[in-house]
Amino acid sequence: MSEFLAQIQRLVARGEVRILHHGYDELSADRILVKDAVGGLQDAQVVEESPDYPKDPCALVLDRDRQGNPIHVVWGIPKGASSPAVVITAYHPDPDRWTEDFPRRKT
Repeated sequence: MSEFLAQIQRLVARGEVRILHHGYDELSADRILVKDAVGGLQDAQVVEESPDYPKDPCALVLDRDRQGNPIHVVWGIPKGASSPAVVITAYHPDPDRWTEDFPRRKT
């Protein structure tokens, strides 16, 4: 497991979570409940990690909602800080752009 994902999981378990306005907009647009985006994090897998992303370290993770549908959530931690875990965006991955199990982009 990724150390970054483990750190996000620890922060979420302690309730140290923030959702950006853009994150709320995207959750709403794809009809994803906050509890689905955050609640299934223990079973999530890292799709892409960007520890040196210029704004904040972040990772795209594959998660599932309560119905088992795939969700991609981009989690970050503010640069130079150790908390909170931040939901940057979340969406249902487009099956035309992702492999069947959704962890890799189609080429």
